Amino acid sequence: MTTISWQDIALQKQDHRDKSIAKVTPPIPDIPDQLPRDVTGVPKNLLDGREVNITERSTEALVSALARGELTSVEVTRAFLRRAAIAQKLVNCVTELLPERALSRAEELDRYFSTHKKPVGPLHGLPISVKDNMCMKGLACDCGFAAWANRIADEDAYILKILWSAGCVFYARTTLPQLIVCGSSGGEGALIGLRGSCLGIGSDIGGSIRVPAAHNGLYGLRPTSLRLPLLGGWAPNIGVDYIAASIGPLSTSLEGLELFMKTALAAKPWLADSSLVAMPWNDDAWNFRAKDGLPGLKIGVMWDDQVVRAHPPVTRALREVVSQLESIEGVEVVNFEPYKHNIAWEIAATELIDSTSEPWRPLSRWIVTDNPYVKHRTSEELRELAHRRDEYRLEYLEKWNSTAISRKANGQPEGAIDVLLCPSGPGAALPLDKSRYWAYTSQWNVLDYPSVVFPVTKAMPEVDVFENDYQPWNEQDRYILDLYKDPEVYRDLPISLQLVGRRFEDEKFCN
Repeated sequence: MTTISWQDIALQKQDHRDKSIAKVTPPIPDIPDQLPRDVTGVPKNLLDGREVNITERSTEALVSALARGELTSVEVTRAFLRRAAIAQKLVNCVTELLPERALSRAEELDRYFSTHKKPVGPLHGLPISVKDNMCMKGLACDCGFAAWANRIADEDAYILKILWSAGCVFYARTTLPQLIVCGSSGGEGALIGLRGSCLGIGSDIGGSIRVPAAHNGLYGLRPTSLRLPLLGGWAPNIGVDYIAASIGPLSTSLEGLELFMKTALAAKPWLADSSLVAMPWNDDAWNFRAKDGLPGLKIGVMWDDQVVRAHPPVTRALREVVSQLESIEGVEVVNFEPYKHNIAWEIAATELIDSTSEPWRPLSRWIVTDNPYVKHRTSEELRELAHRRDEYRLEYLEKWNSTAISRKANGQPEGAIDVLLCPSGPGAALPLDKSRYWAYTSQWNVLDYPSVVFPVTKAMPEVDVFENDYQPWNEQDRYILDLYKDPEVYRDLPISLQLVGRRFEDEKFCN
């Protein structure tokens, strides 16, 4: 039996991607030889004014214009196909474009609107990009592994079926790294950051939605697990659920996240996926109004995790947001001390790469072989790991409850923090292959707390400096500190923060 080398498989995949881009019309112009350090402004120089206007609108603005018939799905889809193609040529964020499928779907939606004078559903005509591990019928779903290059999906992932029924158009599939970790929805983040998409689907088991969203100045939501269906998604760690994966949206706006969640949960996915909790989206679940001497909204602030200190731009962003919050009537801001954040999430190594002799990428090698927390475990050890996780969850719940100002007769806390404001990571996007600490996001996967990232500011080296006498807490902290020796590396990069809530309180982020 002849084994195809990983190099040949990679060339085949690249050729397939390039051929899919070549089908986009009008043809995509060449990318300039000389590019600026920040390429986010390049696409608008290669598109016409109408295309720029369409692709730089927010998700909610596009949905509204499509629903009123001011824009057609065909013209919106063409604009995003062209901008996505340019984004791919700039940053390698796409595994394939789907121009034939997408335009056929868009034409179908336009015919429906022309006949019925109303949209098919809440996502009528909206192009949505999809992380490559969400299966599409008849297409490869390799999850970034050469060994899985010929795995063809028999049907669409269930979340895609829901969004399709709501009227969307799937037009782009996005890249992910080996092992599907380390911000693995990075293709989505890069594509949306370049406005080659306004709304995309990612997955998150340690920060893979939130980290790319944060580094690209976007909004990204990691929902509580068991709210959205994972059916039809592939990953090497399926079945290892001591840390549950979630799927969720990345968008150019907070309203885009809310639209995604409302649409997905309105379909009652728990009727098709028995693992899900039957919990519709509830706009009225949280009413942040002061009453009975309690603040309308109480926000805890965690300045760092006491394991790795955040870089100065992140601390500045926290100070700016806290200052604004403290000026709002009815909002109380309190400090929140982290509780045992050195507890790390642990992952299972895979042997998939060895089957094609595909080499480890530097971060893959660090995760699987060099990370001191990773090791092969017996089933008994995995049960013990799950038990320790559950104990830690109870302890953290009590830590959260300890922020209450009183208790009812039945012990229920009153006046505890509603949400927690904290860094989304130790800094802005780190240099390639250097991102070895993601506990600012994986912490909430361990606890299964929903969390959302949002843009705040940009790095400014002239003001974002460490104190001269700062001494690292540990080797991890020293590693991250050393990455900030030259603050100029991070100039103008997006700086985002994170809001965290209790389990199943996802709606709080959109109220």
